[in-house]
Amino acid sequence: MRHKRYTFRAIIVALSLLLISPISSSFAETQQIAKPSGKKLKLKVAIGRFTNETNYGKSLLRDNELDPLGKQAADILTAYLTKSESFLIFERPDLNKIMKEQKHTGGSNIIGVDTLIVGSVIEFGRSTDGKRGIFNKKKVQKAHAKVAIRLVDVRTGLVFHSATGSGEATTATSTVLGVGSTAKYDASLNDKAISIAIEDLIEELVTQLSGRTWKTDILKVAGTTAYISGGKRQGLKIGDTLIVMKQGEVITSNQSGFDITLPAEKIGELKVVSLFGDNETTEGAVTKIISGTLTEGRPEGLFVTIEK
Repeated sequence: MRHKRYTFRAIIVALSLLLISPISSSFAETQQIAKPSGKKLKLKVAIGRFTNETNYGKSLLRDNELDPLGKQAADILTAYLTKSESFLIFERPDLNKIMKEQKHTGGSNIIGVDTLIVGSVIEFGRSTDGKRGIFNKKKVQKAHAKVAIRLVDVRTGLVFHSATGSGEATTATSTVLGVGSTAKYDASLNDKAISIAIEDLIEELVTQLSGRTWKTDILKVAGTTAYISGGKRQGLKIGDTLIVMKQGEVITSNQSGFDITLPAEKIGELKVVSLFGDNETTEGAVTKIISGTLTEGRPEGLFVTIEK
């Protein structure tokens, strides 16, 4: 009788394993499918100033440069994007200084940055509710925030994406017969509400930024060697193959009045042979020209990217 009982249990265990095995296999396949394919290089992103469009925290003694709410939002967004490990983040809080810098250098770009992020805190509020009974007392503090973020192409000044996110944070304290926790004004709720609001849109933001084409410029061509900007911190590795593209002609549309760039043309290929530089602003790569012909010196109208 005991032998039959053990046999019955063994059959049940075997059937259970058969049922579980396909699920585990399917899960493993799903994980593999979810992994991104192909090489992805990090884009350089600048975070500009966040403005506070609400009345909260504003006074005659504070100007826009000392607004804590906008600074909190910019700091939290920087932390989220840095944590994603998908971008090189540069802070550009004062755009006026950048424009002055551009005038001195004669450039029209924000020091190698691909996208500029600007934003606003468009809603913010605090409330405190309380209930008092014969034997107990309860206090609830709430903070609500809504942020709007815009992605700007620094080469054209065009806003190519915008997103909004909202968040709410609460804290509650209660006492019974004078025993329990009590709380004064909880300033940390401001950070929590803004953090939740940014978290509400961060996935959409990362998706839009990741869809941008990685580009860099050619610093110098010497014989069969081409020096380009961008290196290890952007994900470049020795042995990587890159393509050289000739920028398309820019034509002004008679209908819209906007400048339209015609499609770029592939004119060559490069292979990374070594990397140099010690930080994000000075790093570069030494490449070998494996196809096509490039003009000696610093060729104009060309850019380097990866094959899609």
